[in-house]
Amino acid sequence: MRRLPDLRPSVQIAKSCISRLRCLATLLLLIAPSALARRQASSPPHDYIIGVNVDMVVLQATALDHKGTLVSGLGQADFQIYEDGVLQPIKYFSQEDIPVTVGLVIDNSGSMKPKRHDVITAALTFARSSNPQDQIFVVNFNEKVSLGLPDNTPFTDHVSQLEVALSRVNADGQTALYDAVAVALEHLKLGNRDKKVLIVISDGGDNTSQHNLPQTMALARQSDAIIYTIGIFDEEDEDRNPHVLRELAKDTGGETFLPEALKDLAPICERIAHDIRNQYTLAYVPTNRKRDGTYRAIQVKASTPGRGRLSVRTRTGYFAPPAASSPAAKANRP
Repeated sequence: MRRLPDLRPSVQIAKSCISRLRCLATLLLLIAPSALARRQASSPPHDYIIGVNVDMVVLQATALDHKGTLVSGLGQADFQIYEDGVLQPIKYFSQEDIPVTVGLVIDNSGSMKPKRHDVITAALTFARSSNPQDQIFVVNFNEKVSLGLPDNTPFTDHVSQLEVALSRVNADGQTALYDAVAVALEHLKLGNRDKKVLIVISDGGDNTSQHNLPQTMALARQSDAIIYTIGIFDEEDEDRNPHVLRELAKDTGGETFLPEALKDLAPICERIAHDIRNQYTLAYVPTNRKRDGTYRAIQVKASTPGRGRLSVRTRTGYFAPPAASSPAAKANRP
């Protein structure tokens, strides 16, 4: 059984929604509103330090050909970024296997009981296939949501600890999918890896959450997480909801998988790990500098002479930071 290298999470203060990035000196302080990460112009996105009045939108993108095969080796000139339909100059570009903070969000409701062994095997396959420096945690849920690791262990670097964490909850009860995603998105903020990823394995149904779907989607859109979803259910499952899984993945630049057989779970998780390790990082300074709190739609295009137009998966947009209130406005507030 593989043991991942020792990792020690560092203390961070973070408010970033697209990228939470670390300084390689002593301690990184990130204060980047909404989907914007601040950095000095000479620093790559995963070594950000606070810049002055420089708001950069950082995207993780996956390029695919017409067969759905991952395409690597592209250059900056092969990509175009559009915000609200307006072409944006690319300020930073790279393709490298950088470590990530990963949350495994696992459905343990009663309907998942016969699938439990295959789900755990698939989750461990992902861990063994991922970057050795990844930080991983587990969120187990049925009608209750709980972290799989001990309270004093926010992340693990051992596959054996992951296996224990995945097995701590009995498969029974109802399904609080929305609450589980909300808890996982919040826990991601403790990580000090540049990229944030959730892998959700569920039937997509929810019958007991305090959060509703619009609230959960809003949290996902405001986060910097890429969400991959795997739906495992039978056609007769009353609570199955592939639409929820598709929406979570689509809006965050992830992908949805609906395997026909449980034996496909492990290869899917291995593919997700490969996908994460071969993504492109692109960053741009929006030409629209207004701080009005509005949603900005993002589209990334790519093409090469040999392959023609490619399909690109990335997040679909972000919320601009709101306008700062003036002292006079604050004073006049009731």
